[in-house]
Amino acid sequence: MRADLLSDPVAGLDEALAAVDAFDQVLVAGLLRPQPAQAAGLTELAHAVAGTPLAARVSEAAAKAAAGAADEDHFVALAAARTALLGSVHDALMTRVTEATGRPRGEETVPATGGRQAANLLAAARAWLCDLARAGWQGIDHEVVSGAAQVVSAMLPDPSLRRPATLLDGFAAELAASCPGSALERIPARRWGDLWSRGMLLTLTGAADAPAPGTATGRLLPLGVDLQEHATAAQAQVHAVFEPADGSAPGLVRATVSVPKPDTVVGAGLWQLLRPHMSLLAAVGEGRSMELSDMPVTAEGDLIWSDEHARPSEPADAFTTARVALPTATDPATAPLDRHPTRIAVPVFLEGYAVQKEDETMTFTVAGHPLAVDTDRVPTAGPLTPEAVATSNACIGLLRWDAGTYRVQPLAVETTVRKKPVALHAGAWAGGTTEKVGVKAEKAATDAVAVLRERAGRLLRK
Repeated sequence: MRADLLSDPVAGLDEALAAVDAFDQVLVAGLLRPQPAQAAGLTELAHAVAGTPLAARVSEAAAKAAAGAADEDHFVALAAARTALLGSVHDALMTRVTEATGRPRGEETVPATGGRQAANLLAAARAWLCDLARAGWQGIDHEVVSGAAQVVSAMLPDPSLRRPATLLDGFAAELAASCPGSALERIPARRWGDLWSRGMLLTLTGAADAPAPGTATGRLLPLGVDLQEHATAAQAQVHAVFEPADGSAPGLVRATVSVPKPDTVVGAGLWQLLRPHMSLLAAVGEGRSMELSDMPVTAEGDLIWSDEHARPSEPADAFTTARVALPTATDPATAPLDRHPTRIAVPVFLEGYAVQKEDETMTFTVAGHPLAVDTDRVPTAGPLTPEAVATSNACIGLLRWDAGTYRVQPLAVETTVRKKPVALHAGAWAGGTTEKVGVKAEKAATDAVAVLRERAGRLLRK
């Protein structure tokens, strides 16, 4: 990999992010009674998209918002401008990643026209988001936030509205937990700006349309598992190379499973919640490939997993896949609304690097160029540890962009233990384990779940 390309500055990136930050500060104070500083932030956003098809509409929207007279159409235009700027940052960063990896990129496909959506519900959701923009994050209270409850309840039963409904439901819950906004010591302006602008665009008819899913038949070669944990939910995303049975070019795909969880289940205990929902996790744990037959797959490379369309196949070493199949695999295209720097997670393979560790910071020096290592993302639910990463000589990871720089998140490493070469995977325990630490953690999780089920049964009997 051309690590030197990742350290070169990207033209216009800082300016685009500065315009986004300026608009995010506008949302902090709200647009009910705009002040001069907010007018300046709106003007900066409008100037950032000058010369684009959005220029005229965003310029008008910025002027109206600065005067305190913005309507729904104006707020939509501002949300579109912010989204377009972050999309341009994503595209610039991904262009650099493509140059560094030397892999081809997939071509975009035309979305299929969606069915008729309930325009009244989308309008109600949009009105609530406009009320949030007027109140600002410092002005939110339970009365303003609770306005989403009825809208979300009406949207959730409709499958075509479930995507915006889920976003609004989570957003409202997060805001409710932060009320009143005037008492907040720290406001996550970028995060709430992301959720607000994405919500605004998802209320537009057709915004969530996507190309019709295709089908995948062939061999799936897992590379690694990205395990993500929240207090009440867990998600495992398997990154893999897919080799079509028709002999066409291999491509990178993802398969994801998410489950709710009690906050007492942590670490290796997460696997017993996840593995019943996806046979792929057992294959990853055993180091096997899988044969897919007509597995649904989106244009963005996401497998809509169904165990009916998959069966375990021959052993497949992830590092062999990374060395042989990964360099020629096509990176999937990214949907327009998903073009955001935080969505960048590109599988890469590194070897022959030197490791430097200073305090809590770790760096791989690849061909003389430093690449930051994000060891904070290494889960505790497997044998892979930051210490193993520090002594490694080869790594399968996800290339991300965070805090203004590219970082690699290790999914698996090759290292030496007691003078013997070994491979350690973050998802090695996905299908079960006989290792003492993993067995102990799973037993603790089993006991915790049993206690919760007994308590739940007792409450239901009452």
